[in-house]
Amino acid sequence: MDNNNIQEQINDINRKLDIVLDEIVAQRETRKSFEDLTADLTIIGQDMFASTVAELDNAGVEVDGEAVKMLILKLIRNVDTLTELFEMLESGKDLLADLTPIIQQVGLDGMHLMHNVEQKGYFDFFRESGKILDNIVTHFSGEDMKLLADNIVVIMETVKSLTQPDMLKAINSALVVYKSIDVENVQEYSLFKAMLAMNSKEMKKGIGFMITFLKNISKATTNNQN
Repeated sequence: MDNNNIQEQINDINRKLDIVLDEIVAQRETRKSFEDLTADLTIIGQDMFASTVAELDNAGVEVDGEAVKMLILKLIRNVDTLTELFEMLESGKDLLADLTPIIQQVGLDGMHLMHNVEQKGYFDFFRESGKILDNIVTHFSGEDMKLLADNIVVIMETVKSLTQPDMLKAINSALVVYKSIDVENVQEYSLFKAMLAMNSKEMKKGIGFMITFLKNISKATTNNQN
């Protein structure tokens, strides 16, 4: 091996040694800085602890060291539970973030619905309905309401009967006929002419209906009295 190769190897070794030495020096400086920081934090922690103890002592608060130790031990033992709790909180936060757009949309839909209800006059309707109720309360006495309560079943049965299809058709037919009559220009009938009119098929059927109706009314009234 010639002298040039030996010199190159020596130079390479020296460069590597310089790098190693620089790394050792950097690690030593880092360790020294860390030790200094630890010492400073220890001093600060001691000062804070002493200050806290003094403040608690001045406030008349006694700290049980054993209780503090037990609390720390419980925290350590339940670190898994605390981790699960934090995970639940994070999941709740994510859920709230997902639900926020839905809640906002529901709120907007509710506002649109209330606006449409107001435009259609529902609020005015219920407001005026309150006046109707007020008029009923001021017009009828307590005795009237008692009678209404006592006879509500009869009233409801009457309403039920009136709302049957055949009864509604009959009432509607009577109203149509009444509206078709010119009340101001009703034709006059003499007694003789009335007797002739009563001999018609329509009048006989109408008279039969009235007599049957009155007889049934009288019969129903008699049964109710008994």
